[in-house]
Amino acid sequence: MARDTSAQCKQCRREGLKLFLKGERCFTDKCAIDRRGYPPGEHGRGRRRKQSEYLMQLREKQKARRYYGLLEKQFHNYYELANRQPGITGANLLRLLELRLDNVVCRLGFGASRRQARQLIRHGHFFVNGKRVDIPSFRVRPDDIITVNATAEGLRNVVEDATDLTASVPPWLQADHDNLTGKVLRLPEREDIDVPVQEQLIIELYSK
Repeated sequence: MARDTSAQCKQCRREGLKLFLKGERCFTDKCAIDRRGYPPGEHGRGRRRKQSEYLMQLREKQKARRYYGLLEKQFHNYYELANRQPGITGANLLRLLELRLDNVVCRLGFGASRRQARQLIRHGHFFVNGKRVDIPSFRVRPDDIITVNATAEGLRNVVEDATDLTASVPPWLQADHDNLTGKVLRLPEREDIDVPVQEQLIIELYSK
């Protein structure tokens, strides 16, 4: 399975905001954005380059791609799928990304970050409608029930630690942290998706 192994804190610094890629660390004073709030590299503290239209579009795409932890080819495939669906392409793109199982596990509070959620899923610790699913990109649907394999040794402690970091569960999901289960109530609307990106700039970039 291809994955991004680059330094996560550098990704946040490059985009200039917290992408919450490292779970608990992002909420402490060790966060790289709080300690060094400038881009990485030799010229990080130097003069900022002129923000061209293309550069703004590229940065939005990179920000969204890193937020969801996808490689370029994976992200572009989601755009192609969103573009073929009826409706607004930008909203379709974010909806498809939100419906990934690794994102849903993180949104429910069962993973401190999407990377941790992805690892737990790959190890077979989650069930969807009673069936074990070990594919992080699995797309959930309304009325799907997500269950944590609470019998795995030490897993409950990991999930409970992640739950403590969860600010709130989005309205399109329902979480039962006591029984370690969650439910997809409906498809997410654009106003339900709290992502710091301007999806229209991404669509403009890919439409060229």
